[in-house]
Amino acid sequence: MSTVHIPPGEGRHFPMIDGDHVAKVGIQDDSGAFEVFEVVAPAAPMAPPHVSPWTGVLFLLEGRVSAMVDGTSYEVEPGGVVVFPAGTPSTFGVVGESARFVAITSGDGAGKFFADFSQSVPAGQPVEESMAAIMSVTQRHGVALAEPQR
Repeated sequence: MSTVHIPPGEGRHFPMIDGDHVAKVGIQDDSGAFEVFEVVAPAAPMAPPHVSPWTGVLFLLEGRVSAMVDGTSYEVEPGGVVVFPAGTPSTFGVVGESARFVAITSGDGAGKFFADFSQSVPAGQPVEESMAAIMSVTQRHGVALAEPQR
């Protein structure tokens, strides 16, 4: 592995329904792999809980976020962290106008998912009208909607 420096404002943008995901860096070495994203998310209804094959860490910089992980709700304020374990039903929603956070994901799958999603699902279209495209992308990347909690 070598040193990586990404100046502010740079990175590959993936506009998605739940915000602009900016890929800052993907690292892979003998110890494993992870990716780092900056996410700017607008207020929007919370997406249904879903299960991803990668672990995600959300470190909130600005705004407020309500996170749901395995049926438990967490209110996250700036400086707070929430971990979304791989294989665990989870989602988040922005409380207020917008939020900005750093997302760190295990492996190299999240960036591929974000790239495919941003190309396949129109960011400005209502979720209901995009559901066929959303389901197609999620299936290609091993992401699934969670079973409803009982």
